[in-house]
Amino acid sequence: MGRPITLCSGQWADMPFDELCAKAKAWGYDGLELGCWGELFDVQAALHEPDYCRRKWEQLTRHGLICLSLSNHLAGQAVCDLIDERHKLILPPRVWGDGDAEGVRRRAAAEMIDTARAARRFFDAAPWSAKSILKRVVVNGFTGSSIWPLLYSFPPVLPQQIEAGYRDFAERWTPILDEFDREDVFFALEVHPTEIAFDISSTVRALAAIENHYRFGFNYDPSHLGYQHVDYVKFLRQFRDRIHHVHMKDVYWSPTPTDAGVFGGHLDFGRPERYWDFRSLGHGCIDFKAIIRTLNEIGYTGPLSVEWEDSGMDREHGAAEAAAFLRKLDFAPSSRAFDAAFARD
Repeated sequence: MGRPITLCSGQWADMPFDELCAKAKAWGYDGLELGCWGELFDVQAALHEPDYCRRKWEQLTRHGLICLSLSNHLAGQAVCDLIDERHKLILPPRVWGDGDAEGVRRRAAAEMIDTARAARRFFDAAPWSAKSILKRVVVNGFTGSSIWPLLYSFPPVLPQQIEAGYRDFAERWTPILDEFDREDVFFALEVHPTEIAFDISSTVRALAAIENHYRFGFNYDPSHLGYQHVDYVKFLRQFRDRIHHVHMKDVYWSPTPTDAGVFGGHLDFGRPERYWDFRSLGHGCIDFKAIIRTLNEIGYTGPLSVEWEDSGMDREHGAAEAAAFLRKLDFAPSSRAFDAAFARD
């Protein structure tokens, strides 16, 4: 039996939830990865409305779907970021408040703690169809980063500035992770540009900053590593014990020089002048066969969650095609040596 195939719901938050559930089932998905915004999943309702979690599970099961993770990328992004008007567009009013930067960061941290508590309550209420395959309770998300604007070292970046950024990350996220630990919930960072960890080297440094906190792991997404020319298969092997969730998303990068390079040239996604762009599964450059084999090697049996992003393709066509692509691609590891039949006692 292959891994559960789920749909990351964040890109579908504009669609009524029941409609999304019906479509996801028709497209061939086993479940949804629920984002904590819009109609998808309401953290505060889960904590304060006694029957919210039960009702959400009823909606899912009515359509034959399960859920194996929550995601709160938006609040997580604000925990360490240098706050500006962009954050107002992605945060709920209770987190944005008056827009005072430090206040936003503190309220975002509180929202992430509440997300862990809501996740525990939600998955405690799960039906057997989900609990029987749920290995751990996971909240996927971002951390933000106070030092991302220092990525390119000119004027020359002082080493102590980078060190201060990792200290800031540790000081803000360690108390959050401690609360995750109290709830027996894991946080899975999507290693990604604009986060405290965006490649293998920065991931190693982030782990060191929080003293390898047990509750800090990763929502693996190869698309954010591939176009940077980071070894996305090595990432799985190096952090094998912390791969708590997997996003399946493709990305294309040009084999020849382009007008806009890795930094994107301030061009919108979908522009042909870009060196790289996200693509629907099977339409980019990521070697998903190598990823599946490596997931088998490291013993990952959790969900494969399709995060569909492709500016050049109808999203409903892409979602259905991606589910079929994964069904064909995913396979269980071998339980025996291929030449075992030739062995003699």
